[in-house]
Amino acid sequence: MQFGRTYEEFTVGDVYRHWPGKTVTEYDDHLFCLLTMNHHPLHMDSNYAEKTTDFGKNVVVGNYIYSLLLGMSVPDVSGKAIANLEVESLRHVAPTFHGDTIYGETEVLDKTPSKSKTDRGIVHVETKGYKQDGTLVCVFRRKVMVPTATYIKERGRGHLPGGSPGGEQPGRPELGGQ
Repeated sequence: MQFGRTYEEFTVGDVYRHWPGKTVTEYDDHLFCLLTMNHHPLHMDSNYAEKTTDFGKNVVVGNYIYSLLLGMSVPDVSGKAIANLEVESLRHVAPTFHGDTIYGETEVLDKTPSKSKTDRGIVHVETKGYKQDGTLVCVFRRKVMVPTATYIKERGRGHLPGGSPGGEQPGRPELGGQ
């Protein structure tokens, strides 16, 4: 399974459909809210949501949906990244509720070689998240610095202790006394 891409492997206009999707549970939403100290009753108090909001039920906190989509995109986009440089924009387009399943896809908008180092480049992508019924719920654009094939070859992540040839699993320990 491929985990991330080198600069040369990105093509402007390509769209990566991330798999699998994730069904958002009440537990997921509440845990994220508690971990990030977002205690707004819209997310945490079903009585409040039922009686005082237009939705009549809890809304999943938007930053969880963004984080989920970002994580979904790692194997296709930033798995080999040197650095995540910028989140250019983030829009929450429609609400997500407990029980909704989120699917994501990322389009390559642009790519630019690094001006300071020839062994890397900047990839500009847009990720979109959809609910199971096709409703667009979240869109964000970001820039990621990724290595070139030369970077991988010369710095040989596979040359690190415990790494495998080609750098497929850098840092993985050798198991079974091999």
